[in-house]
Amino acid sequence: MAEKQRLLLLPGLLCDADVWEPVIAALDGAVACRVPDYRNATSIGAMAERVLRGAPARFALAGHSMGGRVALEIARRAPERVARLALLDTGYQARAIGAGGEEEARQRQRLVDLARRQGLRAMGEEWLLGMVHPDRITDRALMDRLLAMIERQKFEDYQGQIRALLERPDASPVLGRIGCPTLIACGRQDVWSPPARHEQMAALISGCRIEVFEECGHMSTLERPDAVAASLRRWLE
Repeated sequence: MAEKQRLLLLPGLLCDADVWEPVIAALDGAVACRVPDYRNATSIGAMAERVLRGAPARFALAGHSMGGRVALEIARRAPERVARLALLDTGYQARAIGAGGEEEARQRQRLVDLARRQGLRAMGEEWLLGMVHPDRITDRALMDRLLAMIERQKFEDYQGQIRALLERPDASPVLGRIGCPTLIACGRQDVWSPPARHEQMAALISGCRIEVFEECGHMSTLERPDAVAASLRRWLE
């Protein structure tokens, strides 16, 4: 890279800057990274506007999980400002109409109720079982880091983020209009946002690169930070 690029890294549900910290460390100063904070916003649109208000005129943008949906909303609202786009372990469709969408709402509300009764850490201990590679569930360093991050958040912010996800906009029309260099990537064992969904997204974006992180679940930035950083380096170059 001829000069240091400006890269905004967007965190997902119940995450803060720590979810990107190992990736930033692995990039080793090659990129000017910043992690915006929009944890108390209650819609994907409000999150996108928060990022845009604090962003430079033009920037590279990478979003993980819910952060990927925020990145797509930014691409919808200000495509001329997005020089490059990376979407990790995420999705693009609105909540399904009918039984599927109702079941998603029930499951998310069940976890909200658990967090209200027993606290965010207790909720996180159940939620994370489906968020990381099965072999990493016994990795105490990883799990304790994730649980500590979840426990740092406010319950009210978690409620707002769940509302934002349940009311998320359909980003399908955005994908076909993306004209900047784009990376789609996810963990091979991401059961929440599986590779097949990312292949669907990539098929809708002209010239898109798609990569898969092996032996990795949904929390790719903490599970496989070196692989994520290497993928981002290739995308930025």
